[in-house]
Amino acid sequence: MVAGTLFPLALGPDPQLLAAIGPGVLWVSALLAILLSLQQPFVHDHGSGALEQLLVSPHPLPVLVGLKLAAHWLATCAPLILASPFLALQFGLSAQAVGVLALSLLLGTPTLALIGGLGAALTLGLRGGALLPLVVLPLYVPVLIFGSGAVAATASGLGAWPQLSLLGACLCLAILLCPWSASAALRVALE
Repeated sequence: MVAGTLFPLALGPDPQLLAAIGPGVLWVSALLAILLSLQQPFVHDHGSGALEQLLVSPHPLPVLVGLKLAAHWLATCAPLILASPFLALQFGLSAQAVGVLALSLLLGTPTLALIGGLGAALTLGLRGGALLPLVVLPLYVPVLIFGSGAVAATASGLGAWPQLSLLGACLCLAILLCPWSASAALRVALE
């Protein structure tokens, strides 16, 4: 949120420039918020032994991992989604573009959190703090393009439904694949 607030102050009052870069800045801010907290879902539980307890739990591990990632999303991304309309107004976006921004963040940030959780599970035992962003950034690029593209299309008078549909498809794919893949990676990391 700090980056979204400082950009309009640093770039000056040019409304066309602010409206042109606003969607990208807000999406990159969301991406950075997730990147900064990528290791949180599993690293503390790994050190305390709670992950081993999840493995022996009678509940399915993919469901537990999915719930853990949903809680992580609520803690890191939900405040940004709630603040996004106010941040978007600083960039001079129209009311319709602000709504599309909030909807695109609502569809895109869970995808980023799920992909980040998969990356955190893959690099859990490696102490790979620098490795984790390198693993997940290529998978983040399509979500970033579709999310900022939806807002840019709305701001230019075009429809945002193609980009929003692709964000929804990415979210469905991430919901289907990431908890199971992260569960398998956690089993391997804890063996």
